[in-house]
Amino acid sequence: MTDTYAAWSASAAIGREMSAMSNPLRYRMAIAVLALGAALVALYLHLWKLGLAGVLTCTDNRGCEIAMTSGWGWFLGVDVALIGAVGYALILGAALWGAHPRREASLAATLLLLTLIVPAVLFTVRLKYAEWLVLKTFCLWCFQSTVTIVACLALALFDLRRVKHGGSGAAA
Repeated sequence: MTDTYAAWSASAAIGREMSAMSNPLRYRMAIAVLALGAALVALYLHLWKLGLAGVLTCTDNRGCEIAMTSGWGWFLGVDVALIGAVGYALILGAALWGAHPRREASLAATLLLLTLIVPAVLFTVRLKYAEWLVLKTFCLWCFQSTVTIVACLALALFDLRRVKHGGSGAAA
């Protein structure tokens, strides 16, 4: 009975010490959650463009509709919302793959994320330029994607620092 209590007590103490902020995979997990949300939004926008999602929910000034139906809503003949859905799905997959405990210290997992995220940030800068300066409009869903991809970049850079320093990143 005493051994069982001691084992339970030790595991409870370990559980308390292992908070979400001390988890070395926290950055990759956060990227996965953000990418999932953004992928669903991008899928919704793509389905709207296909006429399969009903009414587009956005701001009163129709900024989303203006941005999405303009020539800037397409890139090389492909809907940018579809590009976003696929891109975020790839980021989600890479983040989940990298979140496996065996890959905790894997530089390759972090570099894969950065390989997907950095071009997405550059693509987003292009789209923000078009939305704000060319079209002079504001799309709430596009802004959500912008905030998400910049957050993913910051998290991936924090993860890179954690991996390069070989620690859990608790001080990161």
